[in-house]
Amino acid sequence: MGESPLIFAHRGSSAVLPEHTLPAYQRALDEGADGVECDVRLTRDGHLVCVHDRRLDRTSNGTGRVSRRTLAELAELDFGRWPDSDVPADPDRGRLLTLDRLLGTVRDAGRELQVLIETKHPTHHGGDVERALAALLRRHGLDQPRDSERVAVTVMSFSALAVRRMRELAPGLPTALLMELLPSTLRGTLPFGARIAGPGIHLVKARPRLVRTLQAAGNKVYVWTANEPDEIDLLIDLGVDGIITDRPGFVLKHIGR
Repeated sequence: MGESPLIFAHRGSSAVLPEHTLPAYQRALDEGADGVECDVRLTRDGHLVCVHDRRLDRTSNGTGRVSRRTLAELAELDFGRWPDSDVPADPDRGRLLTLDRLLGTVRDAGRELQVLIETKHPTHHGGDVERALAALLRRHGLDQPRDSERVAVTVMSFSALAVRRMRELAPGLPTALLMELLPSTLRGTLPFGARIAGPGIHLVKARPRLVRTLQAAGNKVYVWTANEPDEIDLLIDLGVDGIITDRPGFVLKHIGR
């Protein structure tokens, strides 16, 4: 058996606390996650915020599209609610999380960590999302790997065009192509310089050989979103490079770390 895979907290420790909230990420860091994963969207006035859905309805007490609201308007909402639950919202833990604040929190952790940032598409903002991301990463000094920096960033997307944009804007950053469906022509090589493949756990279950095919072509393989013991055991047996999970504490304990 090779090295243990990296364990990434999917939207924070989101099986325990509301996704994309600062407490969920702080919990993941306390649990010992190797890194965190987040989704980013652009507000109407050009700020990157950590929200998965295009609309606000599922994860906040707001309605409508994230992209139609300013940062100040979004800051008035409560993101501390659980989806499909009668648990009341909690304004003390439900503040909107900006990517700027998340990056600062990760850097303040004082240890080596990786941040997986997914740009969400389609959006009417188009390539402005990647341009804003590249600018923010430059301000944090995270737009390329540096020996003196403990935090490393990988940018991910289901959109191959978004991956290409990030390669053009920040050539030194690793990029990952996420996969929900498997292209019939895939032979292991990823488009536009991506060297990390991100298949869903459903794809890996259906085609376990996919992991070896991708790795044989020189790619790392990070699988999302694996939460159950049998899924973790399968990914360990296959030798994946990273596991993205809602339950980082559980997974770390399950694999003996």
